Amino acid sequence: MSDSSIATSNLIGTRSMPEFGMAAPGDYFELLKPRVMSLVVFTGLVGLVVAPGTINPVLGFVALLCVAIGAGASGALNMWYDADIDARMKRTADRPVPGGRVTSREAFGFGITLSVGSVLTMGLAINWVAAGLLAFTIFFYAVIYTMWLKRSTPQNIVIGGAAGAFPPMIGWAAVTGSISVESIALFLIIFMWTPPHFWALALFSSNDYEAAGVPMLPVVSGESVTRNQIMLYSVLLMPVTALPAVLGFAGILYAGVAAILGLAFLVFAFRVWRDQTGEHKTARQLFAYSILYLFLIFSTLLVEQGFGLVPPLAALVHL
Repeated sequence: MSDSSIATSNLIGTRSMPEFGMAAPGDYFELLKPRVMSLVVFTGLVGLVVAPGTINPVLGFVALLCVAIGAGASGALNMWYDADIDARMKRTADRPVPGGRVTSREAFGFGITLSVGSVLTMGLAINWVAAGLLAFTIFFYAVIYTMWLKRSTPQNIVIGGAAGAFPPMIGWAAVTGSISVESIALFLIIFMWTPPHFWALALFSSNDYEAAGVPMLPVVSGESVTRNQIMLYSVLLMPVTALPAVLGFAGILYAGVAAILGLAFLVFAFRVWRDQTGEHKTARQLFAYSILYLFLIFSTLLVEQGFGLVPPLAALVHL
């Protein structure tokens, strides 16, 4: 056996938990992180629909399927590598790998197979720009975020959040074969949304992260710094969500909905900022609202631009 093969075998072994494996189909589905996948597919769909031009519906479905499988592959590789962390956290202790239902090697092989399959299918069936973005997304989440940032810096969520922000760019590239300012704007919305969303989770899960040795911001810098950062990023998120209207690929409906939803987001963030009770009720409320917020922001883009219900602001200015 070569040195590289031994190294790979040792690496896989160090991530392993119980190796007996009693996997049911549902356990492999859980490896895909289906709740995260659903949001990824939805934002990818929005990027695909609002992009200029058209795509054959069958090819559009194939592109979204590749995004879904690629996201699932990232989740499986994350669960493979983080099995030791997951086993020490109440929220994740019963996941398939730490729970012993899927072996570490099975999770690794599953993730790699899905990664290669999704990227090759995207490239051959759609285009290689979208495939390249998908490959980079998987790499960024599995290697840059999971293997490096998550265990090394409290800024893991800020930088690592880029992985979850690429799907609308992938959808856009599936139609256009290119990356544009508009698709980058969609990326930035999710990128700026991620820190307050996950830091709210980190506030009421800080004991879990501390037990697992994960340097989340509340563990390393304290709750006061975390609340300040949540407020800061929430404020910065507001002008970013205005970019679709400013760039002319969203209209009055989107601008109004984004403003109202953004104001509510700031109210929730402000309540977290002022909350020093240690009960984290406001953090839980912000976390729950942030999921609804992102869904409604992208839903409005989908309804307005996808179905042509409202003319873009740029068109109204010229009337």
